[in-house]
Amino acid sequence: MNYFIGIVPPEIYKQRIVRFQQQWRNNKLPNIVEPHITLKAQGGLLLDLRWLEKVADCCKDIETFQLTLDKADFFGDDVLFLHVKSEEILQLHKKIVHAVAPTDQLIEQYMELEKYVPHLTLGQSHWGLSRDELKEMYGSINKNLELFQPFSVDYLRIYRETEANHYTTYRDLYLKNASP
Repeated sequence: MNYFIGIVPPEIYKQRIVRFQQQWRNNKLPNIVEPHITLKAQGGLLLDLRWLEKVADCCKDIETFQLTLDKADFFGDDVLFLHVKSEEILQLHKKIVHAVAPTDQLIEQYMELEKYVPHLTLGQSHWGLSRDELKEMYGSINKNLELFQPFSVDYLRIYRETEANHYTTYRDLYLKNASP
């Protein structure tokens, strides 16, 4: 069972993103996990859950903040994503990685700390899309995804893999001045 931590965009943005993703019938990503901004990858998020209290403590020290979904880009040729604009997300990522304290090998494997790029994945070859479909998706983004307005981040979502290649909400952790 794997865990990771993400930031969930507002419901209207999630719906718009899923509709866009579903235009490519080979895109399995909407069936795997809801649209989210990856904040902390699986490395160090172990089954014993001792890390969970450390992450919750980090949330108590971080105030809500604004972020913006931005232009599309690729990781290599196989992952299409939206950039995220926010200085606060970079600081929060570092704080959580340091609190969880994964090994240097895991930090490298999951491209964390200095290699971290805040992003929201739209599609990838690993989840069914060909490179040509990813290019087609990229070319269609401006026509199909309106520019997103900044939104407030009030909580983090812990995702858990409940079955192979299917992640669901495990727990939401609210930031310092937010309420459930």
